[in-house]
Amino acid sequence: MAQDAWVNSDALPAEITAGRVARTQIKYHRWATADRHARFGDLFNLVCHPGYLQVAWEHVARNKGARTAGIDGVTVRQIVSSEQVGPFLDGIAASLKDGSYRPAPVRRVLIPKPGGKSRPLGIPTVTDRVVQQSLRMVLEPIFEADFLPVSYGFRPRRRAHDAVAEIHYYASRGYRWVLDADIEGCFDNIDHQAILARVRARISDKKVVALVRAFLKAGVMSELGVERAGQAGTPQGGIISPLLANIALSALDEAVMAPWADGGDQATQSARAKRRYHGLGNWRIVRYADDFVIMTNGSQDDARALQEQARVVLAGLGLRFSEAKTRITHLSEGIDFLGFHIRWRPQRGSGKWYCMVFISEKSFAKIKQTIRNLTPRRSPRPLAAVIIEVNAALRGWTAYFRHALAGRRFGFLRYFTWNRIVAWQREQHRWSWGQVKRWLRRPDGSWRTIAAPGVALFDPTRVGIRRYWYRGTRIPNPYGPIATAS
Repeated sequence: MAQDAWVNSDALPAEITAGRVARTQIKYHRWATADRHARFGDLFNLVCHPGYLQVAWEHVARNKGARTAGIDGVTVRQIVSSEQVGPFLDGIAASLKDGSYRPAPVRRVLIPKPGGKSRPLGIPTVTDRVVQQSLRMVLEPIFEADFLPVSYGFRPRRRAHDAVAEIHYYASRGYRWVLDADIEGCFDNIDHQAILARVRARISDKKVVALVRAFLKAGVMSELGVERAGQAGTPQGGIISPLLANIALSALDEAVMAPWADGGDQATQSARAKRRYHGLGNWRIVRYADDFVIMTNGSQDDARALQEQARVVLAGLGLRFSEAKTRITHLSEGIDFLGFHIRWRPQRGSGKWYCMVFISEKSFAKIKQTIRNLTPRRSPRPLAAVIIEVNAALRGWTAYFRHALAGRRFGFLRYFTWNRIVAWQREQHRWSWGQVKRWLRRPDGSWRTIAAPGVALFDPTRVGIRRYWYRGTRIPNPYGPIATAS
């Protein structure tokens, strides 16, 4: 049996800083990496330690969701303005230690999605956000030692571009039959017992396990005021939810990647080459939270077998594929993943085939709709205010997609945005086209940038397009010697 690993956390000083929290995280990560079967106890004292709660509060206060309130109506700003941060954190620590703390139901709101559908989002109270963040800072270093490198979503120092780059890397090396998978209602349907079983495999502290269970069972308060007890799922919006989802879905990573483990028949490049020589396929999963693809350099039948294997693993987690959105396809037909369109196709002019990454039609339609919403023809808003909001949307969107083959899309987006604003200004001022020319044409016949006092319209074509290279094992360890508290 594996022995429990523990630390006397009460010996830590009350004035522990973010640096001390980071060093404690590094220590736990090192222990978890050194012994993959160790179970950790005496962690609850860290969750309710003043230093951890202070760092957790700072994280919650910086988050853009700090302006929203849970079912109690309390926001971060109210706590700060009343100068009650210290007593607020002391109260959380006291309630955790005496066992009186109980998570409140999350406030559920529906976020519109394209196609008329909506995505449920759970908003915890500020108190619960602080406790969840403290709990995450305790659990994450331990489970990061177990997560496989093929998982990218909601993990420190990893991003969506890494997942797309890995698909590109292996597609360029023959992995072109793909299971393009979609899990139906993943965050709402993950089985609680499956999550808790994997948490208990690493955590022996019963209070920490009970706290995880309490968050899973906290329930939901709808906009109609109806409370629903949580029987399954981890509500989207909670700070701890992505980590718990990754803990559960890591079972899928481990099952698919088992042949790549030490001693497996795909563990080395030569072993994989030997399988190909004998007509056998190799495979690899790339997962970003609940979005994943399984790629194989074998046949379509290999992809079907992998789909059945994944179906069995997901069933053990209380999940299932969305039959309408899950498909097996060859990359010559292309797949959409995390907003990108990835396709194996011939290069224009040369005829040579390459794996190429474009912007998906859905993502492009979404940014155009965003620009339309910001520039309605009859809007009475000042031009400067609209340009500021349009610029923010364009900068964020182009920064995300600048690693794709995006030149044409960026050029059309510049044209589209220019036309939307000009049409709006013509409607607002009742201008003729000649008046538009007097507004924007220079004496030499060139066109000025649309501008208002203090702000000019952002030009998407000035964004540098650069390939994002597959980092693989070069992704830095988030809990290495130079790590900071997260």
